[in-house]
Amino acid sequence: MSGTAPDLSGKRAVVTGAASGIGAAVVERLVATGAEVVAADRSERVAEVAAGLGAHHEVVDLGDLDAAGELGAGADVVVNNAGFQHVAPVQDFPPETFAEILRVMVEAPFRIVRSALPGMYRAGWGRVINISSVHGLRASPYKSGYVTAKHALEGFSKTVAVEGAAHGVTSNCICPGFARTPLVERQVAEQARLHRVPEVQVIEDVLLARTPVKRLVEPAEVAELATWLCGPGTASITGASLSMDGGWTAG
Repeated sequence: MSGTAPDLSGKRAVVTGAASGIGAAVVERLVATGAEVVAADRSERVAEVAAGLGAHHEVVDLGDLDAAGELGAGADVVVNNAGFQHVAPVQDFPPETFAEILRVMVEAPFRIVRSALPGMYRAGWGRVINISSVHGLRASPYKSGYVTAKHALEGFSKTVAVEGAAHGVTSNCICPGFARTPLVERQVAEQARLHRVPEVQVIEDVLLARTPVKRLVEPAEVAELATWLCGPGTASITGASLSMDGGWTAG
């Protein structure tokens, strides 16, 4: 995988969950390719992030499925990244939270891609990149909503890959392990305070207990892979789940 950015001049890219973490890193990388990038997030902070990176922005709550669908119109590249987590055993998991997770992390990507595909098909080229997770491939306790949503996103991505193949459209999932995002960093800090241990010990002994490579995935690494999938030589890479999990799923 080359570190040279593909030339996406004239292409329009939409990235969700773009106010921080992986989403912001993907926006930055795609802007470097010459693409016109729309950074979307429910947080107002996305305006500042987008301005700093040379992107456009949309403040949108993906729980509003009609608004989500409007994002995809005219997009040549869609990066579905937005998501959130709730931790509880199944018997205590709030049904309304479970439904909201599926709405934001499955139904919204469906709406966005659904509206983008006609234009991609007319152009004979398109890239759908779904930021899944190791939890799209493996389950963990107390994360039924998130695990269910990521497994569903994997299935949706494969269906788009099969349907889009004849039209020059690829669809893939990137499956990071624990990444250095604001959400994970807060979890690490809380666990370190709770157990009175250094944060590095929390990362190695708690978060990465099942991961041979004892380091968090950097958002820039995910962005690099996402951007590479938009470049030359990737037309036959579709319907794939590309693990970036430090070996978690190898065991």
